[in-house]
Amino acid sequence: MNDTVNFQDVIKKSVIHLESFRSVSYIDIFLGLACSFVIGMFIYWIYKKFFRGVVYSYNYNVSFVLMTMITSLIIMTISTNIILSLGMVGALSIVRFRTAVKDPLDIVYMFWAIAAGIATGAKMYPLAIIGSLAFGITIAWLSKKKVRHQAYLLVIRYTDDATYQIRAELKSLGAKLKSKSVRNNFTEQTVEINLKDDNTAFMKTIGDIEGVIECSLVNYTGDYAQ
Repeated sequence: MNDTVNFQDVIKKSVIHLESFRSVSYIDIFLGLACSFVIGMFIYWIYKKFFRGVVYSYNYNVSFVLMTMITSLIIMTISTNIILSLGMVGALSIVRFRTAVKDPLDIVYMFWAIAAGIATGAKMYPLAIIGSLAFGITIAWLSKKKVRHQAYLLVIRYTDDATYQIRAELKSLGAKLKSKSVRNNFTEQTVEINLKDDNTAFMKTIGDIEGVIECSLVNYTGDYAQ
């Protein structure tokens, strides 16, 4: 008696099971979607609570909840039959995402939602819950760490009469030149400075210099300013 099972036999059995409409039980569907929803809402809360980007996007945050539930549904679907899994892989291979993700941490949240959805879809509920709690605690701990120095961009527009005074003031602040443009009547200069606190008294000092047209300060996050 030959008990060897080849790939062709597996495909045949999968086709037979597909034709018999084998499906996931209602209890598994409810538990999977409920668990993925709870974990998705936890990701939603963590993202909103510890967001440090420029502009908070409600729609982007909601997508984490839906992504967790959709991934869980996909895993439950393809786990019932190998033919469905191959078809799902082929369908998902043509999907292309064109939305630019500016903050690298947003990608981490995206993978978190997908990983949680995979775990819940595979009925690994303890793994999904404990893993999500570990991720949330780690993000909360890292976000609570105090940053000693905060980077800012100082943009100054001034005439030639204020050149020497501006240079002396920027030297005392330990400024690093980022860009400089010179026109007929004025100079625009952008420098990076590090502040330990929110003390911006130097702004008034620079603004009172004769020849200064405009002086502005923006928070610098590395890729963009806020």
